This record gives sequence, structure tokens and C-alpha cells, in this order.
Amino acid sequence: MKGTILSSRLFLPNCMQTVLKMNSVDGIKGIWRSADAVTFDVDSTVITEEAIDELANFCGKGKEITELTRQAMQGDMTFQQSLSIRLGIINPSLEQVKEFLNTHQPKFTTGIKELVSTLQARGKQVFLVSGGFRCLITPIAKQLNIPPENIYANRLKFYFTGEYAGFDETQPTSKSGGKGEVIRRLKEKGFKTVVHIGDGSTDLEASPPADAFIGFGGNVIRENVKSRAQWFVTNFDDLIKYL
Repeated sequence: MKGTILSSRLFLPNCMQTVLKMNSVDGIKGIWRSADAVTFDVDSTVITEEAIDELANFCGKGKEITELTRQAMQGDMTFQQSLSIRLGIINPSLEQVKEFLNTHQPKFTTGIKELVSTLQARGKQVFLVSGGFRCLITPIAKQLNIPPENIYANRLKFYFTGEYAGFDETQPTSKSGGKGEVIRRLKEKGFKTVVHIGDGSTDLEASPPADAFIGFGGNVIRENVKSRAQWFVTNFDDLIKYL
């Protein structure tokens, strides 16, 4: 008898979890439709690649950087630690960054241009919030008709000789929890409902203060994000469909 009662108790929470998950997804879809601001991660979300990995490849340091990027996205080390180590290895000069931008065209994720234009047509503000670098993201924003003031990202620093001099550690996106800080500031500016979309652990931790987080796995699926995201999609058509 005791064994039967125990089995029932174990079974009930699983049923409740399934129902709660379904209700949660439905609730997130409602928030998605009503949002007045949407913030996107850039690397492996808006574009198919990780820009810092591409810059590393361009500078001949690709092998050393790829694993560190994976660890950062999985949450295996703090974002600031990973960023500092990776940039120290790449050590990009201003000239290298300029040449990279001149020769490298970003690869947009299928459906992102349509999604952004649909959001904008419905009066929603679109922001790019990234742990990447503003100089690499500005051309991406331009192609999506996102104004420069809607970019929140890190800034590379260079000496007057053009040599790498570090990155601006005062930017919120240079730290773990930085995306959430950006969203908090957006709410202080008057945005009522903010939804964040991204593929990595730094995106997952942005909600709250984001009213909802949508995990994106169209380019890479990170299991910790997939299992914990309030709503997880693998293509942007799903998001357009529920607007």
C-alpha cells in the first residue's frame, strides 16, 4: 500500500510539470505578441556564426579560441574571464579589424530579416544586445535597418599606434548578467514589455528582468538553454507566426 501511494506521488508532479510547461509556452506567446521591445543576441542568433571566432580565424588564432567560446556560451566560465582571455590571444590590431570588416560579409540566419521587418512594421522597437563588439555589429544593424542607438555591445580599445589595448570593461555587456542590465535600463526608459531572444547562457540569464526569454537553436543547440528556456524555437518562422 505504501509503495502504491509513493508511486502516485511520484507520478503526479510529472503530469503537473507537463501541464505547467504547456501553460508556460502559451503565456510566453502572449507576452511575445504584446511586447513593445524585442532584444536579440547577435552571434549564432541574428547571424549564423560567432564573430569573435571568425575574427580569430582571420588573425590566425582560430583553434585556440573556438573551445573558449564554447565554454563561455555553456556558462563554464564567467563571460568577462572568457572575453579577456580570448582577446588576449587574438590581440587584434585596428588594421586587422578594418581589413576583416572589408573582406567578411556576415551570414544572416534564415528568416531574421523578415522577422525584424515584421516587428518594426508593427511598431515594436528592436535592439541588438551582444557580448560581441560594436564595430563588428554596426554593419549587421545597418542591413536590418536597426539604428546605431539600438546597439548595446562591447567596445574594443586601441593605442594610437593601432595596437590592441583591451576592451571597455565599463560596458554592461562585458560582464555576466550584462544583458539583463541592458534590459533593466530599457525598462527605465519606459518600455513596458521586453522579450529577449538568444542561444547562449548569457541570454538565458537576461530573464528576468526581460518579461520573457525565447531560446533560439537554429544555428546551435545548447542543452542548458533548451532545457531551461521558457519557449525554445529552431527557426524564426515560428516567431513570425505567433505575432
